[in-house]
Amino acid sequence: DIVKVTPSSKVVGDMALFMVQNNLSEEDVLTKGQTIDFPDSVIELFEGYLGQPVGGFPKELQEVILKGKKPITVRPGELLEDVDFGALKEELFKELGRAVTDFDVLAYALYPKVFLDYNKTIELFGDVSNLDTATFLYGMRLGEEIEVEIEKGKTLIVKLVSIGQPLADGTRVVYFELNGQSREVIIKDENIKSSVVAKLQADLKNKEHIGATMPGTVIRVVVEKGDQVKQGDHLIITEAMKMETTVQAPFSGTIKDIYVKDGEAIQTGDLLIELKKSKLY
Repeated sequence: DIVKVTPSSKVVGDMALFMVQNNLSEEDVLTKGQTIDFPDSVIELFEGYLGQPVGGFPKELQEVILKGKKPITVRPGELLEDVDFGALKEELFKELGRAVTDFDVLAYALYPKVFLDYNKTIELFGDVSNLDTATFLYGMRLGEEIEVEIEKGKTLIVKLVSIGQPLADGTRVVYFELNGQSREVIIKDENIKSSVVAKLQADLKNKEHIGATMPGTVIRVVVEKGDQVKQGDHLIITEAMKMETTVQAPFSGTIKDIYVKDGEAIQTGDLLIELKKSKLY
């Protein structure tokens, strides 16, 4: 039941969210674009990896977004290497440790990261595709009763009775009924922190401060403290609302300090990295 969109539609959505979140106008994108880290999907579009639009890309906008990267001019599929599905199936078998279907292999070939994330969800929670969309996205309301058909002719009736108070370790007891029988389960409430640590905020006036432009999660910190980087080098890969963004060095210099780590949640304005500008630039 989840709505699917074309890749180009997702790019439009990514850019719209990015502009709204950062209060950017069309003029801002063009005039400030050289210092803006655009979403990866937007960069890939203007590199030509989703194809060539009729009449080509707007040159000024393409230059601002690509920042010196050379776009492709051929059909993207021409650059793809042949896929050895046998080898891919063996690779996926080692990754998952279970029997692999042809559907698994095709999904992994098309979207490797998305498929592995999906598989982790299945391992943790089971086949969540049996849940209706509203329950999957938003959870159940107190007193709500839903039907879950786990297989043809076998339906579970689940009713959410109550949710306990948070415990010291950040867990809660959830009380529910399963086919009329009382049940309870202890879950980790991800919204509860055992200790709150205020993150440093980037000083907008300090050009050596690189802050988060959107709330999300740090996927990977690419550099280390003391590294020498050039303008445009990748520093951090973040994810927000299923949109990956690569934070790039706005100028050449030395990594003075790093304030986040892989997997850490971030909010808009959080200080990510201090980059000491090279005297040569």
